[in-house]
Amino acid sequence: MKKGVMRPGHVQLRVLDIEEAVSHYRDLIGMTEMDRDDQGRVYLKCWTEVDKFSVVLREDDTPGMDFMAFKCLSEEVVDQLRAELIEFGCSVDDIPEGELKDCGRRVRFTSPSGHNFELFATKKQVGSAVGSHNPEAWPRDLTGMKAQRLDHCLLYGVELAKTLDLFRNVLGFDLVEQVMTPDGTRVAQFLTVSMKAHDIAFIDHPEPGKFHHASFFLETWDDVLRAGDLISMTDTSIDIGPTRHGITHGQTIYFFDPSGNRNEVFCGGDYFYPDHEPITWDAEKLGKAIFYHDRELNERFLSVVT
Repeated sequence: MKKGVMRPGHVQLRVLDIEEAVSHYRDLIGMTEMDRDDQGRVYLKCWTEVDKFSVVLREDDTPGMDFMAFKCLSEEVVDQLRAELIEFGCSVDDIPEGELKDCGRRVRFTSPSGHNFELFATKKQVGSAVGSHNPEAWPRDLTGMKAQRLDHCLLYGVELAKTLDLFRNVLGFDLVEQVMTPDGTRVAQFLTVSMKAHDIAFIDHPEPGKFHHASFFLETWDDVLRAGDLISMTDTSIDIGPTRHGITHGQTIYFFDPSGNRNEVFCGGDYFYPDHEPITWDAEKLGKAIFYHDRELNERFLSVVT
């Protein structure tokens, strides 16, 4: 049952060198730098996004994800979900309006997987790069990979069953795909709060709270191939691809920002309606599920997290 959570709103990432990171996300991925604050954080957005920012970069001694936030339909929804999160047993912090520039109050909570998430309803809207009145097909000043939106994050952590309970029964997400072991243990789960293949995903991992990747949507397979060219042209560290996923059927390439945080750009992918049954993959088919062409996982994909 939908609870009023609309979509991924933003992710705050820790980076080792802020200017190197800005160059990566702005010039290579193709985001637009929108603002900086007195903490030294940098705010960026993709060209189709209407909110002021979707990625926040913060310089720190260790890479990784501080938190991922979801935008809700209203402040009333945020209040209702805050109460339900407390009833579920989550620790909740209230982050005041303006702590992130041009963003309203946020409710921060920790999931059983060990990750920090936020809910908010208000953020300054600046519109897409082509506007909303007689818009052109695309802006002519796009750079790099021309990323269209922050699409989802994949996280590694513990307590997948309890995390699924939280996201499904409190926040209103649907389970789209899953990977199951022969004894019935779910070791990967892909969740959506929209019609997309997933808005958030979790893979079972012995350490809580680990970040695997942030994913950005491209329009076509040719765009993914071009992203691969740009990765080589810039000597950017690559993980794997271009290739296809079995899970979601999206076409993808994985690479790393200068701090070691993994990024994905992809196109295509399945759609979801609430009457769809979850798609199930057997754990022994995990290689084909993740990398459909190679049919096996590389060691980096399994072990490199921040």
